[in-house]
Formats: sequence, C-alpha cells, structure tokens
Amino acid sequence: MNQSVGVFDSGVGGLSVLAHIHAQLPDESLIYLADNAYMPYGCKPAEVVLARCLEVADFFHHKQVKALVVACNTATAVAIHALRERSPIPVIGMEPAIKPAVTGSRTGVVGVLATRATVASGKFNGLKAQFDHHVRILVQPCPGLVEQVEKGELMSEKTRLLLLSYLQPLLEQGIDTLVLGCTHYPFLMPLIRQVAGDDIRIIDTGAAIARQLQRQLEAHQLRAGGEGGGAVEFWSSGDCAIVEPVMSQLWHTPVMLRRME
Repeated sequence: MNQSVGVFDSGVGGLSVLAHIHAQLPDESLIYLADNAYMPYGCKPAEVVLARCLEVADFFHHKQVKALVVACNTATAVAIHALRERSPIPVIGMEPAIKPAVTGSRTGVVGVLATRATVASGKFNGLKAQFDHHVRILVQPCPGLVEQVEKGELMSEKTRLLLLSYLQPLLEQGIDTLVLGCTHYPFLMPLIRQVAGDDIRIIDTGAAIARQLQRQLEAHQLRAGGEGGGAVEFWSSGDCAIVEPVMSQLWHTPVMLRRME
C-alpha cells in the first residue's frame, strides 16, 4: 500500500512517537501534523479538543491516509471513540503505560506525569482504577512543560525548576517507576533523569504505539512494500517560521514544514 500513515499531536510532542514509528516501519510514508494553532490541548475544555480532533481527521481524510495515529494522550482520552466511529481506517491512540509500570514496580508506588486534561479524563481514570488497588499510583499534572518543549527549552533552568516541582513530591513518596503520560515529555528525558536519578525506571509508550500500528497495518493488509526510505512530510497549523526550527531540533535534522490552512 503506497498510502501514507497520518500522525498528529497538538504540537511537536508527537514527534517522539513519530520517531519510533519511522524506526519500526521504515518502509511507511508518514504525514505528521503539529496542530500548533490550537496548542496545548491539555488545558482546553474537552468539547473544544474533540471538535478540533475531528477537523484534523478531516485534513487526513483529504490526504487519503490508510491509518491514523493520535500521538497525544489528551486527544486520545477525549476523542478516540468519536474518531474510530467516524473513520473506516485503523485509528491508534495513546495510553499511559500504567499496566507495565505496576507490573514492574518494586516499591508498589508508581508516579505518572500528565496534562490536566488527561488526568481529568474518564478514560485515564478508568485505566487507573483497574490497577490502583494493587499499588499506589500518584498522578501529577504538569502545567507548563508542554510549552517549554514547544519552545525547544529542553535543558533550561525554568524547565528544570518546573520538573523539580513536579517530581520532588513523587520521589519523596517513594516511587520507583515514572510513567510519561504526554508525548512531549520524552524530549525532557535527560533532564528528568538528572532530577529523578538513575534508580527510577522511566516508561515512554512510543515504542509500544509503533508496534501496535504495525499489528494494525498487517491485520488490515496495509503494510507498504520496499526496503526502507518511506517519506516523511511535516505540517503545522501554526506559524511555520516559529515551529520549523523547533521541529528540526527535535527531529535531529532540518525539516521542511508545510502550513495547514
């Protein structure tokens, strides 16, 4: 199948998932949309996020993608059911890795960093309720972190102080595992590791999403043929002059960004 796979997030955070997909499925052509004009989703009302996700899905419908990856925990929590009901193609969403975190915890205390919208969602709280009778699951909303990544401030003092304020209470309560519940947060991994120390297990779900996409493509006989070299397109609904340098920084190579009108 020569059609592309669509991937989107409220901003540049979904590039962390895109990188796993590109590595796992190098034959697949990918279209990435950073919906910067509406960033961040995590502090907006659910009905606003839902309406926007449906508009984004229309953009990908016109691109005739064969599968759609919602590379955003907030968008998944709010809109995944509506997107799947409307779409004839596979739609893959994010889910904080609470199950593997709980399974591998030694102390029985697990921390989750997430946006306010994800923390407030019924989908997240239903997932948490399945496991929090086995261990203590400490959930920490992290306002401001998405915006720091969007500015490319991955190691700035302001970002470090924000992370310290969110991580310190979790560390004091004895977590041994930390779940990154937002696709922006893996770009802060070096700083998170610096603050949390080497003994904390940190879980990012990007690789699992790439594997799930592969399973879905194979189940629907949609895999691309070839030997690597799948093209990657980058789009943004925001100001490309501002977004393009940050995307290039996070993708580790210059990108040519197109504007979604």
